[in-house]
Amino acid sequence: MGEAIPAWVDGQLAPVEKLEVHRRGLRHPAVSVFVMAGGRVLLQRRALQKYHTPGLWANTCCTHPIWGETPLDCATRRLKQELGIEGLAPEWREQVEYRADVGGGMVEHEVVEVFVAEATEGLTIAPDPAEVMDWHWAELGELAREVAREPARFAPWLGIYLARHGAAIFGDLAK
Repeated sequence: MGEAIPAWVDGQLAPVEKLEVHRRGLRHPAVSVFVMAGGRVLLQRRALQKYHTPGLWANTCCTHPIWGETPLDCATRRLKQELGIEGLAPEWREQVEYRADVGGGMVEHEVVEVFVAEATEGLTIAPDPAEVMDWHWAELGELAREVAREPARFAPWLGIYLARHGAAIFGDLAK
C-alpha cells in the first residue's frame, strides 16, 4: 500500500492511501505555499514522474500534511523537501476549498491552508528532481494573464487561487 494521508470518510478523518483519495475524489486537507520576492512569485514545474499533473507549472510547493502535523510545520517541511528552501517564515493567508479534475481519472478535492513567505536575500533553491523539474520567478500580474491565456500549462489549483482568491492570498499585489 502507498502513503496514507488524512481524508474525510463518512464525515471523519481517516487514513486513506493517497492514490485512492484522488481516484475517489475524497475531500482531504492540504497545504500550499507561495514564496514571494516583492511582486514576483516562485513557481515550480512539477516533475514528469509525479502521479498527477506532471510537467505542469504550479505554485512554489504544495502537499498533504502527515498525521498530527500542523499546517505551518507542513509548509516548512515541504519547502525544504521540494525546493531545498530553509529559513523562511511562511504566514497563513487563507483556507481554500476546491475540487478539480487533475487527469488520469483523478480528482483533487482539497481543503487547503495557503501560506505566503517572503524570500530572503540570497535565497538558496535546490530542487529535488523527483519533485521539481524546473523553477522560475514570475511577476504576479503577468502570471495571472498567462494562466488565463494558457490554462493547460498550469496545475488547475494555481488558476483557482489566482482567479478566486488572489486578493486574500496576495493582498494589494493581486490588483
